[in-house]
Amino acid sequence: MMTALSRFLTVTILLSGLFHNSLSAAENLVTLTAGERPPYIGTTLPQNGYVSETVQEAFKRKGYRVKIDFVPWARAKLLAAQGSVAGVVPVYDEGPANDAFVYSSPFPGDTIGLLKKKSLNVSYRKEDIKKQDVLFNSLSSYRFGVVRDGVTLPAFDAAKSLNKEIVSDEIQNLDKLALGRVQFTLIDKYTAADLMVGQRPHLIGQLEFMYPPLAERDFFIAFSKKSAKYQQLVTAFNEGLAEMKQDGTLIKIREKHGLFLPKKITDDKVRLTIGTVNNNDMLVMQNLSKLFTAQHPNIEFEWRIFDENTLRLRLLSDIAISDGQFDIMTIGAYEAPLWAKQGWITPFQGLPASYDIQDILPTVRKGLSYGEQLFALPFYAESSMMFYRKDLFASAGIQMPAQPHYDDVMKFAAKIHNPSAGIYGICLRGKAGWGENMAFLSTLVNTYGGRWFDEKWNPELDSPAWRQAISFYKDILVKYGPPHPERNGFNENLTLFSEGHCGMWIDATVAAGMLFDPKRSRISAQLGYVSAPVAVTDKGAAWLWSWALAIPHSSRHKKEATEFIAWATSKKYIQSVAENYGWVTVPPGTRRSTYENKNYIREAPFYQFTLKSIENADVNNSTLKPKPYTGIQYVGIPEFPAIGNQVGIEMAKMLAGEQSIDDALKQSQSITKEQMRNSGYLKQ
Repeated sequence: MMTALSRFLTVTILLSGLFHNSLSAAENLVTLTAGERPPYIGTTLPQNGYVSETVQEAFKRKGYRVKIDFVPWARAKLLAAQGSVAGVVPVYDEGPANDAFVYSSPFPGDTIGLLKKKSLNVSYRKEDIKKQDVLFNSLSSYRFGVVRDGVTLPAFDAAKSLNKEIVSDEIQNLDKLALGRVQFTLIDKYTAADLMVGQRPHLIGQLEFMYPPLAERDFFIAFSKKSAKYQQLVTAFNEGLAEMKQDGTLIKIREKHGLFLPKKITDDKVRLTIGTVNNNDMLVMQNLSKLFTAQHPNIEFEWRIFDENTLRLRLLSDIAISDGQFDIMTIGAYEAPLWAKQGWITPFQGLPASYDIQDILPTVRKGLSYGEQLFALPFYAESSMMFYRKDLFASAGIQMPAQPHYDDVMKFAAKIHNPSAGIYGICLRGKAGWGENMAFLSTLVNTYGGRWFDEKWNPELDSPAWRQAISFYKDILVKYGPPHPERNGFNENLTLFSEGHCGMWIDATVAAGMLFDPKRSRISAQLGYVSAPVAVTDKGAAWLWSWALAIPHSSRHKKEATEFIAWATSKKYIQSVAENYGWVTVPPGTRRSTYENKNYIREAPFYQFTLKSIENADVNNSTLKPKPYTGIQYVGIPEFPAIGNQVGIEMAKMLAGEQSIDDALKQSQSITKEQMRNSGYLKQ
């Protein structure tokens, strides 16, 4: 038996160890401050943005954890200067001008230039950038919008002859530019593009970023000289950053967030830059592209592969400032007619007879056309459906009807939910984004009798139908969904379901090919499927979408891009996928010949179901009450990505428990109404 002394010593040692571990953890925690600066850093960005992820990774390599407190920029700098935190990020190196800080090694920052109206006929040459003082003096007859504490350049600050109008934020400058109250604003190009995409979509096509940029400036961490061990922290970060530069991690993180350095121009080969989504079908296309280059040795590819949200943002932001970063864009049924109308993408003309345009399903062909011309060629098309595990339903003694009701889905989820065994009743999209959570939620609202807008473009997001649909959504996911459903989009749920963790999943028909493939799905033998559930009406319960390939008007290689797209969407390409990966995995939903192929019929038991779903989807008649817009899971207006993304954020916050359903709907209604007023749909 332990004596009192031995027990005392044991407890003391344990407490000492706990105290030591706690102290070590505290010593290894680096607290920094930052303000919101999308797309580089911010609380609404994935992993809080490229800067945050870079800082986290550099310190992690040296045994440190990082905590970034987001506060207004003025306060962030003050806290760092006072030594209340270790430093502030990202900043420019002010050198001796600010001796309160020691600056880290640099990492890639922003690209600063002038934004103007396209109609303003002003330009400059590349050599003028070397004499910026002369350049700015030559523009002294124009008015410049300047953001207080915003981006700046030494030559701009020194140009006393310029007429500078100070405003509080960049949005004010965009509005002033559009109204002609100022002629230029000094701004980072990605900031300009993202603000137009996210808050002023009606200005896309009116403004342009002047090229070449005036400067590419690095970011730094400013470490406070008043904080403990600041020299040690500077050394640790610099060493970690150096390793990231050496092994390529730094550029990979930046590009993952869609932030690219200027496009490389090669003389020996035609380099086609392709922006595409990170799903399996597109990764197969990347792998099989070697078959194309074998026949076209003068062509090479630069692949830029993103998650859905980043892809949509980067492609549209590229168009917003005429950046010309892409030769081939992966877009959808939403973008094709709208972008074609604006002249942003190129029509496909003179395709060879062997391409067989008439073989493309009529609903898909129509969705990618404008003015009787195809502006994008379909890679695959989809509707939505319900997947479920037949073994779990059999064990629970329940049967899935051919046309389930959402009331049924709630009951089924309760019956098969078994989190202790790693099985959740249902998986649904929760990740914020107009093409992520809002794709499913729009169909859910449709079938509950709701719509985005009435016939006069008044938003209806605070209607009883929206509240009923969103209440169901939150209730079923909180009770019977996986942990943190607000983090899961299509790819995350596909992984969960294919590994056997979901009893039901309502999502894209394209997933069927992956889920029925035993090489990629543990539950292929137990997979069941039925139509997407309904509620008050069956209208708009299942969506219609196609991922397609298009050529932006700014591409310098339209001929070569057309050749590749025609190959990647052809019958021959589908045959190549079948030969290399199996018929069950070929891109579905585009060609009649695929659904008439005996091999596909044999290997894809869902073929008839998905074909019928795609052919029957009606983008014009998808709500119980009349609507002024086309689209089922989207609204066919230029403003929808901005609206859908912001509403998607509100829904994700609601799902995470950060706000109530009523508050989420109230905020969503306000966001949507404000955007529609700004764009002129509603009176101010």
